[in-house]
Amino acid sequence: MNQKPRVIITHWIHPEVIDYLAPHCDLILNQTKETLSRKEVINRSKDAQGLMVFMPDHIDVQFLEACPKLKVISGALRGYDNFDVEACTKRNIWFTIVPDLLVAPTAELTIGLLIILARRMVEGDRLIRSGNFQGWKPQLYSTGLLNKTLGIIGMGKLGKSLAKRLVGFDMTLLYTDTIPLTTQQEKDWKISRISLEKLLIKSDYVVLMVPLVPDTYHLINETTLKLMKPQSFLINPCRGSVVDETAVATAIKSGHLAGYAADVFEMEDWAIANRPQTINETLLTDTKHTFFTPHIGSAINDVRCDIALEAAKNIVEVLSGNRPPGTINNITEKKA
Repeated sequence: MNQKPRVIITHWIHPEVIDYLAPHCDLILNQTKETLSRKEVINRSKDAQGLMVFMPDHIDVQFLEACPKLKVISGALRGYDNFDVEACTKRNIWFTIVPDLLVAPTAELTIGLLIILARRMVEGDRLIRSGNFQGWKPQLYSTGLLNKTLGIIGMGKLGKSLAKRLVGFDMTLLYTDTIPLTTQQEKDWKISRISLEKLLIKSDYVVLMVPLVPDTYHLINETTLKLMKPQSFLINPCRGSVVDETAVATAIKSGHLAGYAADVFEMEDWAIANRPQTINETLLTDTKHTFFTPHIGSAINDVRCDIALEAAKNIVEVLSGNRPPGTINNITEKKA
């Protein structure tokens, strides 16, 4: 009897996904809610043909050399900057992602970050819980969103999803991207394309919606922050290292930047050699001007189940000798 191929799952997945995979492979699971050490993942993967990875994982040449039997690495994710896809291709290992399912939930969370920051809701919650609230009085006045200008940097799938959701907010919407929207999209979403510099100068709120690539690393830095409108707000739901967190902390401390909200952090971007090991302490302690969520852009139960299931289907396709639908690389020679 032929032995089933071994597949490693690095993080918790829904029972439905396990049920789907079980007939096709020998599963090695991590059904805790904790991240395994890199050493442990490598140890589990040495004889594996398939591997399902998540945001905290980091695949590089050294990892692949230790796991020579891999045929497919399937990401239950959209952004893949923590993974050396070129190294996978050289070793005839398929690398797959889930490109669409994370888009709407991330755009939804971005709206939440925007409103919470704009309306000083965390401060309000803290006031209520302090026991000092005795009824209305003129306090916690905010900038609000009505008639303000919001600029979106990056108009890929995430940017488009956000723009559609902002139509009813009665704001002036701007965007910058190398590829323009269609005339109809700009009309429907009441949004105008301008340069990055002009967007930073004009916007009361700046939302980052770009992938982490060499050109976007520290896109928001000391220089670009100085271009931003005084007392404007920055929202980052895309990738931590698109922002220089130290520069943001300095801009907030000086009073130039009114606030910063993020769901992602520099410390998460394993592929960046000189990344910070922790979130900037000044940002963490400034609870008046910052608001953070723990990378929960796609953390909707049904969505996460669907993401893992799509990643599982990519694995099964490869193990069946087929090209996986979610691949972002091209393997011309099949592994024996």
